[in-house]
Amino acid sequence: MAESICRALRDGALEGEHAPALTIKDSIASPFGFHVFTHVLTQLSSHILAGKSQSRGLVLVALSRSPSFYVDLLKRRGFDVASSQKWIQILDCYTDPLGWKDRLVESGNIAHLYNEASSRASLCKNVKDMDKLFTSIIELGKGLVGQGKVRFCVAIDLVSEIFRHASISSVAGLLSKLRSNDQLSSIFWLLHSDLHEERVTAVLGYISSMVASVEPLNQSANGLRCNSENLSLLERNYWKGKFHARFKRRNGRVRVMSEEFRVEQSIINFTPLSSEDEMINRSLLPKVQFNLQLSEKEQIDRAKVVLPFEHQGNGKPIQIYDGRRSLADSKNEAAPVATGVLQTNENSSTGEIIYLRDSDDERPDSDEDPDDDLDI
Repeated sequence: MAESICRALRDGALEGEHAPALTIKDSIASPFGFHVFTHVLTQLSSHILAGKSQSRGLVLVALSRSPSFYVDLLKRRGFDVASSQKWIQILDCYTDPLGWKDRLVESGNIAHLYNEASSRASLCKNVKDMDKLFTSIIELGKGLVGQGKVRFCVAIDLVSEIFRHASISSVAGLLSKLRSNDQLSSIFWLLHSDLHEERVTAVLGYISSMVASVEPLNQSANGLRCNSENLSLLERNYWKGKFHARFKRRNGRVRVMSEEFRVEQSIINFTPLSSEDEMINRSLLPKVQFNLQLSEKEQIDRAKVVLPFEHQGNGKPIQIYDGRRSLADSKNEAAPVATGVLQTNENSSTGEIIYLRDSDDERPDSDEDPDDDLDI
């Protein structure tokens, strides 16, 4: 499932459509969203270097980690850092996000502004200005791929940091403008969902074409007293959990998938959900005062219930009246009363309408109950 997300970001946008967007959500109960973010980042970087991705470059907006951290990360994952400037650019919103250090330099209080990995990063001094932030991202992307139809992708390591300095509408506008840009192939970001109101996650979920969330494997410890049993359960499952993903398809349908993840030496691995963990989760469901399933006796009793508008046979085979009678059934009926006139055409192979008058004095549509032939 995680690989499906990486493939969707790799394949990029169709002509005339917005770029695929991924929201990665985590919380204090399962704080492994950044591991998912780095996994997607390295997978997409591998596709770019191998020429298998629609994008030919990547712009990384660093808000929660320094540029040097990502340089070391790429080096540990086996990427050639010396040639990284050809396919990745880092927008440094971590070193001086509000321009305070720059003001101290101008006032002479400090000698210089410390900018980590300055050769590979472009410094952003005002994350409050969404228009300037958008321009900086697009300019860095065009610096990698040039003008024209060549595309690049964007990664924002923590969009929660932007919400500290800007409103929901302005941040949503920034992400929407990035998605709709002609040269953007895909975009993904990380969100600490428990730091924000529900409307924030709802807005980002509406903007995104994919939403991924990490949750603890067992929800039993949330809101419960921490006894020895719960503590051992937390210790066993702290480095693993459930990974949920929701895909919004182009035809409007939504597909939801789940799998298990485990973090080992800062690397996250994904596996299908085990049956044992699934049974544990079912046993931890809250007890309710009603059953969602019928017992065998209840199923038998339900089958005996007489439904309305159903012919019960009265000794004859049970039939459901569907409002239609075939010509053969009409011919097999009892002979008409003497006052009626039956006109048939035996040589005709087409259907016929046969009407029997109750009496010669009958006026059209004079029956008191037009549905008296129904078994109600």
